[in-house]
Amino acid sequence: MTVTRSEIERHNTRQSCWVAIHGAVYDVTVSDFLDSHPGGAQVILRCAGKDATEEFDSVHSPDLLTGALPETALRGIINAAELAPSEGMDSVSEARPAPTPDGPPPLSTLINLQDFEEIAQRYLPINAWAYYSSGADDEISKRNNARAYRKISLRPRILRKIPPVDTSTSILGHSTTLPVYISPVGIAKLAHPDGECALAAAAGKEGLVQVLANGSSIPIERVMQSCVSLNQPVFQQLYVNRNITKSVEVVRRAQKAGAQAIWITVDSPVVGKREMDERLNLSVMAGDGNSQGQGVAKTMASSISPFIDWDILSWLRQLTDLPVVIKGIQCVEDAVLAYQHGVQGIVLSNHGGRSQDTAQSPLLALLEIRKFAPFLIDGRMQIFIDGGIRRGTDVLKAIALGATAVGLGRPFLFSMAAGYGEDGVHRMLQMLRQEIESNMVFLGATTLRELEPEMVNASRLERELVGSVKL
Repeated sequence: MTVTRSEIERHNTRQSCWVAIHGAVYDVTVSDFLDSHPGGAQVILRCAGKDATEEFDSVHSPDLLTGALPETALRGIINAAELAPSEGMDSVSEARPAPTPDGPPPLSTLINLQDFEEIAQRYLPINAWAYYSSGADDEISKRNNARAYRKISLRPRILRKIPPVDTSTSILGHSTTLPVYISPVGIAKLAHPDGECALAAAAGKEGLVQVLANGSSIPIERVMQSCVSLNQPVFQQLYVNRNITKSVEVVRRAQKAGAQAIWITVDSPVVGKREMDERLNLSVMAGDGNSQGQGVAKTMASSISPFIDWDILSWLRQLTDLPVVIKGIQCVEDAVLAYQHGVQGIVLSNHGGRSQDTAQSPLLALLEIRKFAPFLIDGRMQIFIDGGIRRGTDVLKAIALGATAVGLGRPFLFSMAAGYGEDGVHRMLQMLRQEIESNMVFLGATTLRELEPEMVNASRLERELVGSVKL
């Protein structure tokens, strides 16, 4: 059935909200779709009675509509050219600092991860940059995550007759060519239309592990199709939803699709106050009496349950026999509790400085473990770490102090920006791999197993350690 423009435009309220996506017209007030939408109802309501195609495509895969809305929601079709586009986020998405006239520079001219970040800031839509780069409050934790690595010096060994170095390791039993994995990063389509699929393809070709975000902009089934082999390791991140049945669906769907571990994220029971993100949203929604300044992050995470404790691990084990990793450990006491609850791994993380500002850096948490619970670094439980890692030397410092591997999030998103996509990811990893290999030679280590605590001087950072703990 053909729907007219005037008919769609009449349905522009919460009580009756129609939107057009790729020429199909949907009534999103059917069922409880508006209230259950992960991004919040306001994200949809600002497109009420209009064409929402561009905004939908910026964060979603086209096939998402099939499972998200019942057949009864379809009201008909319309020629998209006849319908006014939605205002607000679309206009902001197009607003960005002026790029150079000749477009982004060739990938061959970028030589470190900071170069990618600078290009991303120039070329990403403003709302994407705000969502990706923002930290909580004054962004002290975000900055301190990186500064912690600068407080550790290397202690190279010489005359060791180093053959070609071996950077391979094993993450939860899966071989990887670097002690680096792709951290779960939400809404990757904001960086590039191929989003998480580009990351999966690059991870497969580079021999890395990818952890797929709970808020992935592309369904896991399509991401798995982008893998280069059937046994390519993809892990599924899990936020426990207020509606627990939705978390059950995430786990079962991931296992059916071929995910090989569950990374339950617990460091954001509520969303940090990411002011850059929220300030942008206020400017977009100016004049809207219903707006409360919620940015992308807060609306995306509005369904996360703060009402969970360690018993959630028992619930998860009844649901799946996949390995379980807890992401978001921030002190030695919780690292020990995680070990006692039998998880296969932990991620030392303060959510990239995006949750509680002034929370200590993950690298400090690693030093706490070394000092107060060194038995955790004996291989019984793998220890991962993320936040602030931008150099090959950062990676080696973490490994020397006992980490199994490190996670990078923002750098992978930035590497896809400006249209680089999968090629940008390869270039970024090429640079990181070269830094890791050359600095292993400087240290006198031929394999990651030969990296030892004695190869680093952590005394400056150790001054910030807590005096005592109760285990």
